[in-house]
Amino acid sequence: MKLKLDENIDLRVVTLLQLAGHDVATVPGQGLTSAPDPEVIDVCRREGRCLVTCDRGFGNRLKYNPSNYSGIVIIRLPSGYTFADWREAIEILITGL
Repeated sequence: MKLKLDENIDLRVVTLLQLAGHDVATVPGQGLTSAPDPEVIDVCRREGRCLVTCDRGFGNRLKYNPSNYSGIVIIRLPSGYTFADWREAIEILITGL
């Protein structure tokens, strides 16, 4: 699957996703850091990528209708999270994909 990791995703998980066979691009890698949400999601739409983010604003179905995109995954982590929490969340995502 084609994925785009938002700037709030720990980039150490890129390798995990790539090893699982996914095509991964990142917001920072494309020079979109601090870009407005509508711009980020529009780039994802044009590229046919599913956005993976921690930004709960993308869960607003009125602003970001799921049928208009290749997917939006919002990851929720516990407060004081560690890389182990990231790894677990990404492994669950990989299983779901």
